[in-house]
Amino acid sequence: MLMEGAPQNDIGYYYAYPSQFADAENVRQVMLAQGAADIDSPVVAAAGGLLSLTLDDPRAEAGGLINLSVGSYDERRVFARIDTGRIGSTGLKGFISYSNNRADNWRGAGHDQRQHIDAKLLNEWGEGNRASIAFSFNDAKTSTYPSPGKADWEASGRGYNFDERYSEGNTNYWRLYRAPFRNFYVAAPVHLKLSDTLNFDSSAYLQMGHGNSPYGTQLATTGNYLGSEELTQPIDLPGAVDGVATVMGNWTGKQFRVGDVSKLTLQAGAHRIVAGLWFDYGTDRVTQSYTSIDADGRPVDQWGYQDKAIRTADGRLLAYENQRTETVTKGFFLADSIAVTPKLGIDIGFKGVNLLRNGRNYLPGPQSRVRIDSFAALPRAAIHYQLDDRQQLFANITTNFRTPNEFALYDSYYGGELVSQGTDRLKNEYSISQELGYRYIGPSLSFSLTAFHYHFRNRQVATVIDSGGALVNSTINAGSQSSYGLDGEIDYRPAKGMSIYASAEYLHTRLNDDLAINGDYLPTRGKRAVSAPSFQFALGSTYDDGRLFGSSALKYVGRQYATFMNDESIKGYATLDLSVGVHLAGLIDAQVMDLRINAINVTNPRVLSGVYSIGTNAQDTVGRNGTLITGSAPTYYVGSGRAVVATLSRAF
Repeated sequence: MLMEGAPQNDIGYYYAYPSQFADAENVRQVMLAQGAADIDSPVVAAAGGLLSLTLDDPRAEAGGLINLSVGSYDERRVFARIDTGRIGSTGLKGFISYSNNRADNWRGAGHDQRQHIDAKLLNEWGEGNRASIAFSFNDAKTSTYPSPGKADWEASGRGYNFDERYSEGNTNYWRLYRAPFRNFYVAAPVHLKLSDTLNFDSSAYLQMGHGNSPYGTQLATTGNYLGSEELTQPIDLPGAVDGVATVMGNWTGKQFRVGDVSKLTLQAGAHRIVAGLWFDYGTDRVTQSYTSIDADGRPVDQWGYQDKAIRTADGRLLAYENQRTETVTKGFFLADSIAVTPKLGIDIGFKGVNLLRNGRNYLPGPQSRVRIDSFAALPRAAIHYQLDDRQQLFANITTNFRTPNEFALYDSYYGGELVSQGTDRLKNEYSISQELGYRYIGPSLSFSLTAFHYHFRNRQVATVIDSGGALVNSTINAGSQSSYGLDGEIDYRPAKGMSIYASAEYLHTRLNDDLAINGDYLPTRGKRAVSAPSFQFALGSTYDDGRLFGSSALKYVGRQYATFMNDESIKGYATLDLSVGVHLAGLIDAQVMDLRINAINVTNPRVLSGVYSIGTNAQDTVGRNGTLITGSAPTYYVGSGRAVVATLSRAF
């Protein structure tokens, strides 16, 4: 995930959270590149594709925009943006925007709040030179929704929620699961035309964040451990009854990341040569501590700061996890695009990435420091042939990699015993992707058809695990996996102001290895991959006649397996979004003014929409060596309910 050329995911767990990014009003372009990421992209976990956002440029003339929205679940949002226009004779122009959003949870008790600021300053000069700096600040308090298993869903449906009111000893109270987070992003892309044949590009970036993903739990005044060390003295627990108190468990993360990717592009006859370097430095401080709550169930500190957390009798922080990871990434790339003939082009390239993690486990125990150093060689090649002005054939082969996330490095303890041993003998996921396709671009009709084949080694499957009560993003090494399929898309514009878009994908996946489980092997060879629907389909349309406008978006997602054994799955489902509006300019005054109504998930299907925490096997299964491997239930995301939002937008 990139914004203005800067990575938006955290370097430790690779997760990106779109609600933290730029407001939609400030986004000029959204691009989804399936398969391999561009060779100059500063990412290490893009084996499945890359999503890139480009912010809107500041306007040449001073002005502004105000959006006011109200809707379902007591939704209230205000957005305001001001553009400076060109500032004197400097050539600079900029914008700054602020938004404030508040809405009740769509199911269960609680509400979300979000404040956001975007800003961008741009200067353009000469023939194509430009430099900009963009800022994005987000401050949010987001509720967690409990994820049911199949039995929970069948028993409670959408009623599977946290409790609205607190009672003594209740760890299921919604305020104990409300996650605050602040983050700040800076991106500074520069493009310089050094000569008629040589260009220089640089994208420097900075990322900082701090937040908490809390949960409800109970602690006793005695019988506690710090890592492998038994605490012989009782701890002080405000509100304890018979030596037990309900507390808020904290999973706090404090991230810092800075980097730059720079490249030179040389046009030399039939060759377009790109060469560049990438450097990235990041730190991630993770602490799982505990905070007291008052008699009404409210935590004394929602952020989980250490100075307000529960301490041991000798003043140390009582923590279930306590670690700091430093990640250094260094990469280089070289590519050549060759115009062999006016119709035939060949692209070749190579990217090398070295990733080093140094970590410190602050818990008492056998593990103190961890270190892992890996290098990935990523060659690629592509060929494209222009049949005529509208038709093109293309084929490519690319490679990608992904390192296991940092959680796998560290030991975890429960009751003083080692329950999960970290390791530095981790293997990177490595993928080889092949694509073959046809593309047609016409005046009113465009379409493409692409056949693909992916092969993964050490496939890192994302999941969520329970670590002492905290739900933590992690990965499972699923071994070798093969995938092949077909992608198709059509864009048809039958008349001015009207468009119809359709896309579909068929995907066949196969696990090539049995899964190692506690000294035995689960017989997963030949099974389908988890969270990989065999069929997906989307149909959308837009209409705008200058006064009335609208859009529709229909999406179908097929069956998804939730375990490596394919012994539990969720069925396919469809969603439908609609939007209608009217341009009010000329009816009231000449200023641009729109009124629109968005209806989200119109059909309101009551479905499970995705796999939250995958399982190895849901049913008890005999391993290859005869061991009975106990099943465990996966958990799922619940498809959201219907919502309607009305927005009044006015430019000035």
